[in-house]
Amino acid sequence: MDDERPTLLTIGRLAHRTGLPVRTLRFWSDEGAVPPVARSASGYRLYDAGSVARVELVRTLRELGLGLDEVCRVLGGRATVSEVADAHVAALDAQIRSLRVSRAVLSTVSRRGSTAEETALMNRLARLSAAERDQIVDEFKEEVFGSLDLDPHLRDRIRTYSVELPDDPAPEQVDAWIELAELVREPAFRTRFRTWLELNTPAPGNSRPPGASIWWAKHVVQSVVEARGRGVAPEGRAAAEVLSELFGDADRAAVLRSLEAGIEAQAERYRTLVARVRGQHASPDATRELEWLARALRTVDRG
Repeated sequence: MDDERPTLLTIGRLAHRTGLPVRTLRFWSDEGAVPPVARSASGYRLYDAGSVARVELVRTLRELGLGLDEVCRVLGGRATVSEVADAHVAALDAQIRSLRVSRAVLSTVSRRGSTAEETALMNRLARLSAAERDQIVDEFKEEVFGSLDLDPHLRDRIRTYSVELPDDPAPEQVDAWIELAELVREPAFRTRFRTWLELNTPAPGNSRPPGASIWWAKHVVQSVVEARGRGVAPEGRAAAEVLSELFGDADRAAVLRSLEAGIEAQAERYRTLVARVRGQHASPDATRELEWLARALRTVDRG
């Protein structure tokens, strides 16, 4: 039948030339992406060399994720490849972000052995909008800081304090956000955290409470790390010497109250989670060092 026009190809020969199934080419042809250039006397579709090139272009655009309607718009001159590509880059970026969130949630579910209900909650927390995430943090700030008697400068700093998950977060940032959001929404955690802050935040015009230095001075934790590295037991005489170097003649009972409140409030867990959400480097969780310090202070208090 194509002997009438030997330069033209039947759909079968076009399939052989391009390596695509006849069914695919027929569908593309029906949709207008690769229309026949002519018909045989028997009504069969016929294609030419330009059709082969058109098939290759359609295949390329489809492999890049364009829908057939978008392909037809490009081939029909109603849109440029650049315009369609730009829209697809944005769509792919959104899809990649969504996949990262899904991977982070599933990774957390796998690690925790979560129930279906817990999985649903984590998924909702991970997919909150930026405004919804800000609301969780703002509610936490208001409850734990709102009643504190603070210096105006410090209160201004707290108002601007934020824990922002970036638009394109890494899986570990999403994982940290899920854990942080669960933590700060717990009423019991908020109560413990506020108690700790009350013991460690100086009122306007007052000096810093005795135990506050534990939480803001890196050398305190480093001194304990070195003592533990030397095998110093918290109940021994060497531990008492470490305490003297760190706190001098400060009120040890007040230091212990501050320390125990911070451990109970999971202050270190909160600190490291915030850093992970922000993508910042954070010093390791020092809870074990603080627990060693608390045991040493209790020993001195009993002595």
